Amino acid sequence: MCASETPLAYRWTDDDAAPDASGGSVRSAKDESGRKRRLEYPPAPEPLAVPVMDNHTHLNFRDGLVEVSVKDALDAAAAVGVQAAVQVACDLESARFTVQALDEDSRLLGALAIHPNDAPLYAARGELEAALEEIETLAAHPRVRAIGETGLDYFRTAGEEEQAIQHYSFRRHIDIARRLGLTLQIHDRDAHDDVVRILLEEEQPSRVVFHCFSGDESLASICNEHGWFMSFAGPVGFKANDHLRQALSLARRDLILVETDSPFLTPHPHRGRPNASYMIPYTMRAMAEALEADLDELCADVARNTVAAYGSWD
Repeated sequence: MCASETPLAYRWTDDDAAPDASGGSVRSAKDESGRKRRLEYPPAPEPLAVPVMDNHTHLNFRDGLVEVSVKDALDAAAAVGVQAAVQVACDLESARFTVQALDEDSRLLGALAIHPNDAPLYAARGELEAALEEIETLAAHPRVRAIGETGLDYFRTAGEEEQAIQHYSFRRHIDIARRLGLTLQIHDRDAHDDVVRILLEEEQPSRVVFHCFSGDESLASICNEHGWFMSFAGPVGFKANDHLRQALSLARRDLILVETDSPFLTPHPHRGRPNASYMIPYTMRAMAEALEADLDELCADVARNTVAAYGSWD
């Protein structure tokens, strides 16, 4: 696939509140300032010579009114050297979607959880316990390899009562991951100290991934000490994020992963446009540049680390 091609079909309208045809979640067609976003998928990057995996994507989450099938998304990724992905659920609807998708395409593994921002909403409806029970039941699927994304988010959930619910939900997810022998996938936004504290207070699963690593060298040092994986996304290549590149430089090479968090966090130079797993090469090249590392060698390490974190896709 040449760099001038747009690998995924798209359509959009001015109505950014309408659901897409599949009934899935829809990202706003406007940015945080209220300006309309450009909703075409960016051109495909130059393919990677050594394949890697996207260890965090939300294939159920449509960007604006963009409609892309699981197969189309994974085919576009494979064409640029992204051979597989971890589909991540944040609520019961997306958890059910994930389990179905795992049965349809062997290039996927799954991660299931109630997102920290959703946990207070479930609790307010008196549904959190039942939701956690269903997550555990669905996680028995053999291709579900992680409980996540779970953790803490103090950016969008600021009240003490809601934060207490997040803490409770996080501890419950840690317990589920440990008992099922699954990887724990962490969402940590503006909550580094409490995430680390709770992890160390609980009996941890054997594998922990900090999804979309957002800390600095201090958090990277803690992850190094405990053998927690650090997954880097598009922001590692943003000009202002020297702290992420410094953390990446300090991270143990055997703990580095890569992700998109698509459809969010589109890497430079297409920030703000729709993201998808085929965009991983942009982030891998930004990481190799920050580390002054050979790209092929770094890709081989990241692929090996991803299997260590989630197991084989075979």
